[in-house]
Amino acid sequence: MYITDEDNPRLPFLRDKTSKLTTSPGCYIMKDKMKKIIYIGKAKNLRNRVTSYFRKCQDHLPKVWKMVSHVYDYDFIVTDSEFEALVLECSLIKQYTPKYNILLKDDKGYSYIRVTNEDYPRLQAVLQKYDDGAEYIGPYTSSFAVKQAVIEANKVFMLPTCTRKFPQDFRKQRPCLNMHIKQCMGVCTGKFSKDEYNSIVRQAVDYIRNGSSDSVERLTDEMNKAAEELDFELAAKLRDRIQAIQKAAESQKIINDDIRDTDIIAIAQNGEMACASVIMYRGGRLFDKASYFLGEKDDSIKMREDFLMQYYSSKDSIPKDILLDEDITNGEIIEKFLRQKYDHAVNISTPKRGQFLRLTTLAKSNATEYLSIKVGRTSREITALEELAKALGLPKTPKYIECYDISNLASTNMVAGMVVFENGRPCKKYYKKFSIKTVAEQNDYACMQEVIERRFRNYFEKTDEGFSIMPDLILLDGGNGHVNAVEPVLERMGVTCPLFGLVKDSKHRTRAVATGGGEISLAKCRAAFNLVTAIQDEVHRVAITYQAQKHKKNAHRLEITKVKGIGDKKAAKLITEYKTKEALKKATVEELAKTAGVNIDTARELKEIIDEM
Repeated sequence: MYITDEDNPRLPFLRDKTSKLTTSPGCYIMKDKMKKIIYIGKAKNLRNRVTSYFRKCQDHLPKVWKMVSHVYDYDFIVTDSEFEALVLECSLIKQYTPKYNILLKDDKGYSYIRVTNEDYPRLQAVLQKYDDGAEYIGPYTSSFAVKQAVIEANKVFMLPTCTRKFPQDFRKQRPCLNMHIKQCMGVCTGKFSKDEYNSIVRQAVDYIRNGSSDSVERLTDEMNKAAEELDFELAAKLRDRIQAIQKAAESQKIINDDIRDTDIIAIAQNGEMACASVIMYRGGRLFDKASYFLGEKDDSIKMREDFLMQYYSSKDSIPKDILLDEDITNGEIIEKFLRQKYDHAVNISTPKRGQFLRLTTLAKSNATEYLSIKVGRTSREITALEELAKALGLPKTPKYIECYDISNLASTNMVAGMVVFENGRPCKKYYKKFSIKTVAEQNDYACMQEVIERRFRNYFEKTDEGFSIMPDLILLDGGNGHVNAVEPVLERMGVTCPLFGLVKDSKHRTRAVATGGGEISLAKCRAAFNLVTAIQDEVHRVAITYQAQKHKKNAHRLEITKVKGIGDKKAAKLITEYKTKEALKKATVEELAKTAGVNIDTARELKEIIDEM
């Protein structure tokens, strides 16, 4: 978004003041008309950084645009180094809590693990402790950690999670799918005694309390004892349970002795909103999780750097390792600040593979889920848009996507369809259909050029609300040829919207995204691939449906022109007036005569032809 003098009449004054600003490092303090501090930032070069806010034709993110539109004046503090500017910025933000800086509020609460009081107990994650005779483990500060621990224990020990009551429901129904895919031991079959089942539950509780390595040691002792007593059936069951725990330990994220004290941080974005999640490991166990709604999104790198500074500036302690989902620019400076503040080594890194990458993916999923609640979108939709933006190298997450497709029968009934996806969902009120007007013979490239030019001519002339929004991304159902044909049209009209094509395989399924000079595969971005496929299928449906309707109307018009005195123009009048075959058949002779402008005899003959259609 471009800031103008109309948006902020103080811009000429601010530009003049900034032209005299020092090039030294320091902090700048933006104030509104009431002299209230609304934003604090740091800079390696104060003049260059502050100038970027007030420069003419500077394209800002919506959050920055709002801030700049309210700036009445600013102060600045010069420092000796960029590091000192970072420390000062952190202190000032903590002191003044400006409106447009990241201000953190999390979602704390207490949770328990409940072992139900029944013959065949269950493990459950609960938020309150009741006087119901059940065993409660906790409290824990993180409901997330509790839920994950219960899910993991139920999975490793194959405990039932269904609603059946035991032993009342033994052998009353067939075992559910969970038993067949080895997610449940199948208690409903009646093959497990109460004592045997309770022993397994105690092992699961021990696993939650002490971790996988201690559980394996205890079970190994029990297995060896059973073997010595020649109870080979029990020994085999214990062996299988040990193997299940060891297998789970390879991929589970709850208890991991290789991860000592570590924080994992990820940020999710949807349109103009952002959310951060921090997953905390202490002593090799998932200890806690916190999620923070960051409000309107900012530059990706800056958001992560600002979050690190704000989050750790108020903590009493900090782990040695911090993992991020994306790289940042000032990692070394932030590490230096945190080392001095907490008096021990701090390492900030971005894992690219292995178990640590899986942890950043887990943090990202949590941030996405938290954000989805705030913005009313599913986590799958948010993930799809983020993956698509990253894969295509877009400057921001595409909130408003338009896609176009051409459909024709040889050189007849040439049409195009336009669909709109907003925040990952179809927005049908903005769908458009085009009849090709300037292309006489079949030429998909020329047809696409006409459609795109008509669409943006309407945007600039403001003649239709459906064309009033500038899309964040344009997709064309076609390959590099379509992109290369349309790019000059957009350049000539001054439209800078990202443009890509959608390439199909021999079976008419989405294969890749065309750039105009090559292709980008979305095979590794499953959510983005599914979204693009849905968009391509939808635009194809709209275009081909409209083409079929046009073809049907033309067939009716050809029938009508068989009547002497009815030419193409009069046939077109009738089709336009009555639109459907059913409406034509309901029209009286007099109505047909009046609409087509013919005498009553011609209208009677016309009525006979219509009734036979």
